[in-house]
Amino acid sequence: MFFGRKPVMVSAAEALPGRNVPVYPVGLRHEVFGIPIDSTPEGTEVAYFALGCFWGEEKMFWNTEGVRNTAVGYQGGFTPNPTYEEVCSGLTGHTETVRVCFDPTVVSYAELVRQFFEAHDPTQGFRQGNDVGTQYRSALFVSADQEPIARAGAETAQAAYSAAGFGQLTTEIADGGEFFFAEDYHQQYLLKNPAGYCPVHATGVACG
Repeated sequence: MFFGRKPVMVSAAEALPGRNVPVYPVGLRHEVFGIPIDSTPEGTEVAYFALGCFWGEEKMFWNTEGVRNTAVGYQGGFTPNPTYEEVCSGLTGHTETVRVCFDPTVVSYAELVRQFFEAHDPTQGFRQGNDVGTQYRSALFVSADQEPIARAGAETAQAAYSAAGFGQLTTEIADGGEFFFAEDYHQQYLLKNPAGYCPVHATGVACG
């Protein structure tokens, strides 16, 4: 879609207007956990991770011990309730994001942050592998309590990536604003489509 041009972030003034209604069926049930994808199970905390194509990343998280619910969607942009096609246009400011509900007595947020940094190349900017665009940028969308943990994880990851010969991390660490659930066909996509393309772009760098 960029025809050889380097992707650039859209401004709020340039972003698409969006809509007032969600693009996914409210109450849609998770194909793995059997609960509504927009629910937060009792005793869990919520975290948001953007690390490239969300199909493979959601599968990684739903297979992580201690994770109790997952969903894919769009965050970090300006357009309310965007469609997948709008996000892919680069005109919403969103990045593909996984919403993760986890039991902190089983897996900590710090452990999930480490997994995040190890599961993709956080130095690539607006891309992951052959997937190019601002919607594939690396981001940790954090609460006030999560921010210092995320930044500490980023410092550890930077040291590991620098030692391995990589450049500076481009991971955005910020309050991502509202998370918009993606369309139903994107939810648990690789369970519904086992042969679907969406690799995890791990580099082999260990961050802990």
